[in-house]
Amino acid sequence: MTTGKSLTTGKTAPLGRRLWTMLIVLGFVGQLAWTVENMYLNVFVYDTISGNPDVIAAMVAASAVAATVATLTIGALSDRLGRRRAFIAAGYLVWGLSTAAFGLISVDAAAGIAPVADAVVVAAVSVIVLDCVMSFLGSGANDAAFQAWVTDVTRTENRGRVESVLAVMPLMSMLVVFGGFDWMTRDGQWSLFFLVIGLIIAAAGVVAWVFVRDRPVERHSDGYLGALVHGLRPAAMRRNPGLYLALAAWCVWGVSTQVFLPYLIIYLERYLDIGGYALVLAVVLTGASAVSVAAGRVIDRVGKARFLAPAVAVYAAGLLLMAVARGMVPVIGAGLVLMSGFMLVLAPVGALVRDYTPPGRAGHVQGLRMVFAILIPMIVGPWLGAAVIKGADERYEELGVLKHVPTPAVFVAAAAVLVLIVPPVAALRRRDPTAREAVR
Repeated sequence: MTTGKSLTTGKTAPLGRRLWTMLIVLGFVGQLAWTVENMYLNVFVYDTISGNPDVIAAMVAASAVAATVATLTIGALSDRLGRRRAFIAAGYLVWGLSTAAFGLISVDAAAGIAPVADAVVVAAVSVIVLDCVMSFLGSGANDAAFQAWVTDVTRTENRGRVESVLAVMPLMSMLVVFGGFDWMTRDGQWSLFFLVIGLIIAAAGVVAWVFVRDRPVERHSDGYLGALVHGLRPAAMRRNPGLYLALAAWCVWGVSTQVFLPYLIIYLERYLDIGGYALVLAVVLTGASAVSVAAGRVIDRVGKARFLAPAVAVYAAGLLLMAVARGMVPVIGAGLVLMSGFMLVLAPVGALVRDYTPPGRAGHVQGLRMVFAILIPMIVGPWLGAAVIKGADERYEELGVLKHVPTPAVFVAAAAVLVLIVPPVAALRRRDPTAREAVR
């Protein structure tokens, strides 16, 4: 699709204005939903249901399983049918409705429905179950269909730029939520918060139905079950070593981020006692977004694998700086390094996965990406973070209840995990990073 005036010139592959608009709108709204799920849902549980970090870790792990199942099944189905648009549009619509439903859950509501049961347990289980439903719907729409569509409509020559823009979307979504909707959570208006976010997501589904167009997808002779397990076969791994090296690097990076990210807002508010954490995050996210966008053309020019190693070094430095930063200004400085490195790793590794995606397998590869980049990190990372938090045994009392507080040790633990990324990054650099065709 090249409807509209081209936004790029020269030797790079052009992308039309309409295509860019859909990439940005759907990418942004999807990340808006994931910001609520990955960060604010944790705060919702912590503030209104339970201060036990194990509850958050259990919720993150369960939702990761649901998201992975959705991406594997729906991604393979969209490959089989050769259609992404219907999955994106319908998926975003019901994703928004399930997000709005979180506003119906509370300890008081649980006590009214099940008066003989432990209301806190009932509320916690209800949130975890609904989170799994929401994650299944969201991953089917965003991680499977939308991400496969992105692979369909981009080329090796422009994926560095596209990934650098998409990599900004998590930060921009955080910025919008913190700046525009955080006051609702601070006032305890969680029902309104979830309703507004849910309606925005649902509206994006309507927009997708009107403006998204499918690209032809190469079909394969194997059936649906064969397509579902294709990437788990040893033969597929041997034929696509670059793909699995990129996924391995993404996995290590993902575990590292999940050690601290679910507890980041709680750390800023409760350990560092920064009441204006929204301002801190606004400055950090804006700066890191600018760095990511500026790096897009550099990634395409110097090569994704070559760019990855220094990006990992920047991210590691940011983790160590966050562990020692105290006070608003030092935390902003450390946070800029951390989140810039965060984005600088995500863009090239995501682009490498797209470059090494075999033709006709874009939906299936999104399922593999979920296993390596979401399932494993979101199971291992939060539990490791919870263990570090409980091991530090820093607590405070609120309304007679003792709650664990995240400490700087979560950033040190994240940096220790990141060391494991060195072998796959080195192996990727030994391969041809400027190959113009995906491995078949």
